[in-house]
Amino acid sequence: MSSMVAIGALRLPSSSSSASSSSSNMSRRVPATSMSFLASTFTGEKISSKAFSVNRRSTGRTPLIVCPKAVSDSKNSQTCLDPDASRSVLGIILGGGAGTRLYPLTKKRAKPAVPLGANYRLIDIPVSNCLNSNISKIYVLTQFNSASLNRHLSRAYASNLGGYKNEGFVEVLAAQQSPENPNWFQGTADAVRQYLWLFEEHNVLEFLILAGDHLYRMDYERFIQAHRETDADITVAALPMDEKRATAFGLMKIDEEGRIIEFAEKPKGEQLKAMKVDTTILGLDDERAKEMPYIASMGIYVVSKDVMLELLREKFPGANDFGSEVIPGATSIGMRVQAYLYDGYWEDIGTIEAFYNANLGITKKPVPDFSFYDRSSPIYTQPRYLPPSKMLDADVTDSVIGEGCVIKNCKIHHSVVGLRSCISEGAIIEDTLLMGADYYETDADRRFLAAKGSVPIGIGKNSHIKRAIIDKNARIGDNVKIINSDNVQEAARETDGYFIKSGIVTVIKDALIPTGTVI
Repeated sequence: MSSMVAIGALRLPSSSSSASSSSSNMSRRVPATSMSFLASTFTGEKISSKAFSVNRRSTGRTPLIVCPKAVSDSKNSQTCLDPDASRSVLGIILGGGAGTRLYPLTKKRAKPAVPLGANYRLIDIPVSNCLNSNISKIYVLTQFNSASLNRHLSRAYASNLGGYKNEGFVEVLAAQQSPENPNWFQGTADAVRQYLWLFEEHNVLEFLILAGDHLYRMDYERFIQAHRETDADITVAALPMDEKRATAFGLMKIDEEGRIIEFAEKPKGEQLKAMKVDTTILGLDDERAKEMPYIASMGIYVVSKDVMLELLREKFPGANDFGSEVIPGATSIGMRVQAYLYDGYWEDIGTIEAFYNANLGITKKPVPDFSFYDRSSPIYTQPRYLPPSKMLDADVTDSVIGEGCVIKNCKIHHSVVGLRSCISEGAIIEDTLLMGADYYETDADRRFLAAKGSVPIGIGKNSHIKRAIIDKNARIGDNVKIINSDNVQEAARETDGYFIKSGIVTVIKDALIPTGTVI
């Protein structure tokens, strides 16, 4: 299981499970008088949280050094949020921009609605992480092509989440004009600011800000617990990085308490070397700390409600982005911005190549990059009530097959086959992501298409597809070859129904590739 470690000045109730592992690593004993426990009080129906010995705005904080393993993601560690996350945390998932780097997959859908792993969509990842972390009040902010995203969320999560008392929900909030702001969302912070009037109505302590296009599994309750125990204003999820990957991310520098003191956006050369940190402070062992001497922001934040209102309305009313403006700004005005280490699989699915690799990664042996088979924290999606997939004399190796597929006498290797896929005799599918179809065609439909010389949805007879992404409802004729034999890296052939990016052929949704075509 991936390990998640909180870093910083922690005030933890001692337990037998953590005391033995941490006592030898503590730089000094924590005096009994400085231990604090989170508690909730109710004034009428107003939730408040207090640490008995802490004043959030107090400047004279005493740094307490506690072994990071005390809140690691181990079987022995436990979370005890009070009040619990279902009542005190509001999840806000940012749908992202137009998704131009993922085009043409985003031609007819929002980025979070892009299909993933045969049965799912990208938005299912952060929503499932929330539900598995007992966070049941979730908003999804979007402004581009939101019809399919709306449809998916309403079908998948429309029932009353969290029971009668908690009244959980998953709702889409699209960009809209108002008398105060006639503009579209200008960035992540601006999107939250435009709906701040709605978010502040919720009786919660923290806002959990998430991205809608990341692939990872994370327990947000530990994240929120670290935020409360370090008395932070903002907590930023951080990923350990090696030098090769670090240049593509926003990096952070921390002090010995885990407090963020410096930011650098995609640094290179000497500026990159200046951002090195001793990641053993974060709980990594010596060997791994040498490999990963940088920490990068994951674009995931816990922000105290009152702090969010103050930052977006008073301190930085013109800031559009959290990562480059609001979070560094909060650090500069003396707010406590903490880092929280997540040391597990995480992928930003922002490009065609990253999307392709993330999908094919679930076929990896013996352990996939990301597993959908974790019983303790499942990935949810809409129930489609499809029949089991049917394979007739097919040769299938190292592949994942979605629901409701009909696969005839063909060969499939190292591929992901999406739901309702129909693959005809003699086809060869290699290193390919097939997204499947939104519906089945009837025999009458197929006869009608054949009569007018058209092609049914699916892969035709004796077609060969290699290193490609075939979007939903695509019609691939007989004897088609999509193998990019000339190794073309970039090509925009939208009128012909496909693009090539990073050498990966992507057939557009609803496209028709006629019989005998060679790509």
